[in-house]
Amino acid sequence: MGKSVFVRIYTSLLVLIGALIVVFIIMNVLPGDPALMMLDPAESTPEMIANMRHQLGLDRPFYVRFAEYFVNLLHGDFGNSMLNSDPVLPKIIKHFPATLALTAMSSAIAVVIGIVLGVLSAIHRNKPIDLLARLIGLFGISMPTFWSGILLILIFSVQLGWLPAMGSSGFKSLIMPSLTLGLVGAGFIVRMVRTSMLDVINESFIVTLRSKGLSERAIMYQHALRNALIPAITMIGMIVGEMLAGTVVIETVFSRQGIGRIIADAIMAKDLPVVQGVVFFSAVVYIIVNLLVDLSYSFIDPRVRRAS
Repeated sequence: MGKSVFVRIYTSLLVLIGALIVVFIIMNVLPGDPALMMLDPAESTPEMIANMRHQLGLDRPFYVRFAEYFVNLLHGDFGNSMLNSDPVLPKIIKHFPATLALTAMSSAIAVVIGIVLGVLSAIHRNKPIDLLARLIGLFGISMPTFWSGILLILIFSVQLGWLPAMGSSGFKSLIMPSLTLGLVGAGFIVRMVRTSMLDVINESFIVTLRSKGLSERAIMYQHALRNALIPAITMIGMIVGEMLAGTVVIETVFSRQGIGRIIADAIMAKDLPVVQGVVFFSAVVYIIVNLLVDLSYSFIDPRVRRAS
């Protein structure tokens, strides 16, 4: 078990470094010059632009800048914003709780709706509840989040006036963004749980349990569901990452102040330290979640615990 955890941590660190390199390369090849964005185009001269590029360190080779950034990162220094020289890490820490709350609530909605509808869909196969669950899953997967978010705003904010359309203050402002993002994850989980449950229901041990006289409810919820949760949990770990990435769109649509909104603005301004800092922070959260998901396998399925 210990060796397995060490291998997962080692591979996670490699993934983290790879993500930093990829983002660093992408931000350097995108069109636009941060130096020009910080100067008045009408009054800037080539000398002023060159001087600004030197101040920002953009005149140095790519590998030198990345090596310096990586060394600083190991010391907890995420750098300063190119636009206003504000430290990046305090800015991320300030806005991360709003994104964390959105991601956590969206994931909870996705897991609850996905597992419940997936189980009911498998147990009542080819019945109305199965059709309803599959339609909800298809809707969640197919609809773009910006479209469903705007639709929810029109219904619950503009027409009914029940919920605030914008902002990130209070629990009510969290409901519509979380529901918008959670429905996407629920769509994938519904399909995964349904498929897994149908596979388990056809296993020979289910027939044996029925022959021993166990109730159908006990068979489905105590035995079949537990065996069907392994692939579903793998999906849930991926869904949390998708929820975190999806906050970029959702926080823009609902005007929420979180790290998703920060990175969207930073990309438009080519503010490399902010983009790199948010990517690193998000990647760490994603890696921790997936590590916890991997470790949870042994608690859900005893076969995994014995094998490890």
